[in-house]
Amino acid sequence: MGIEIITLLIVVALLGLMAFGVPLGITTLTVSLGTAILYFGERAGFFIVAANVGEVLHKYELIAVPFFVFMANVLERSGIANSLFDSMAIMGGRFRGSVAVQTCVVAVVLAAMSGIMGGEIVMLGLIALPQMLRLGYDRKLSIGIICAAGALATLIPPSVVLIVYGLAAQVSITKLFSASVVPGLLLASLYIGYILLRVRLNPSLAPIYDIPETGLPLLQRLKYLKGVILPGILIGAVLGVIYSGVATVTEAAAVGAVGAVVVAAIRKELSWVMMRDAMRQTVLTVGSIIWLVLGAVSLIGIYNRIGGGDFLRSLLTQLDIGPIWVIVVMMLIVMLLGTFLEWIAIIFITVPIFAPVVVDLGFDPVWFGVLFAMNIQIYYLSPPFGPACFFLKSVAPKDIALQEIFAAVMPFIALQAVGLLLVLLMPDLALWLPSLFE
Repeated sequence: MGIEIITLLIVVALLGLMAFGVPLGITTLTVSLGTAILYFGERAGFFIVAANVGEVLHKYELIAVPFFVFMANVLERSGIANSLFDSMAIMGGRFRGSVAVQTCVVAVVLAAMSGIMGGEIVMLGLIALPQMLRLGYDRKLSIGIICAAGALATLIPPSVVLIVYGLAAQVSITKLFSASVVPGLLLASLYIGYILLRVRLNPSLAPIYDIPETGLPLLQRLKYLKGVILPGILIGAVLGVIYSGVATVTEAAAVGAVGAVVVAAIRKELSWVMMRDAMRQTVLTVGSIIWLVLGAVSLIGIYNRIGGGDFLRSLLTQLDIGPIWVIVVMMLIVMLLGTFLEWIAIIFITVPIFAPVVVDLGFDPVWFGVLFAMNIQIYYLSPPFGPACFFLKSVAPKDIALQEIFAAVMPFIALQAVGLLLVLLMPDLALWLPSLFE
């Protein structure tokens, strides 16, 4: 049986099992085991799958994931988002659209503290959305900026997406982190520019945030910066030790986890109940990630052993198009997979195949990793899966329908596509900062 037929059967089996509601991790693990047993026999098949999985789980860098997840869970329960939002709202002063802009800025800071998408959308949905709706902000504008800005954690370091990509592509995670800073801030700037343009053209979309503190002179408002101090110290500690070369990404993640506990203690939020809940949620989140890793790694490992990786790489390299268009095709494939697969499965299924092709075409895999993470952001907002939309729906007022959330994020998906195109056409946007640390 040719590799073309095997590839088709694997895709059909994956889609069939998912259609019956089988979890993705179990689906990929089942298909990989079935393929391994069919090709190599029962004993050898089990051994090959176990060896593939064990190789990934023994990677030291993977330990950073539970540390960053734990850090995010502790910060989520320490009330730091509330203080940060209040401080930024007061410091922003009185200008139209200020609360929406400050929501985006707060999301950037939360992304730099957590590394995982989801928690900050829930926090902003609980804090910023009611505030904007109370002030008379346009519903779609309010919903859209929370989903889009909250998804920045997939790109802004210490992004867990970039950590997993680095493991799959075997490239420096530190370089990926530094490469993603400018594109992440670029997307945030596009969101802020869009908000300011919209409210200027239609002032009714965003009334002015008028509270006594915002009318104080700038020097008097500086005392309200105390809500920014702890997040700033934590971000500086985590990213500073990475970029300075003092610590690895995994060691920096441990610093962040300890720092989050210290922050909770300073805020007098540290308790056994809080720590228990944070650890429980960390185990649940990391457990689901590990199951997806097990399935995806075993599937791609078996597929490569039977020649599938070489087959797909030859298809990509033999396309009668320019090298940059091959990258575009890869991005389109990722977008397509994002309609029915989890991001971590997309990474482990595609990156081991794509990364060698990217290098063969003469491109930097770090640059491609940034493009990949930006593409994953589009996946986070895009229907029908759109995890960001479902996260917000879980905490939004009951009169906000999921269809309304999907409609609200459409302009921001377009902005994400613009950002992706800019980094695609101007690689220096991603590669400039890493070059400074070489």
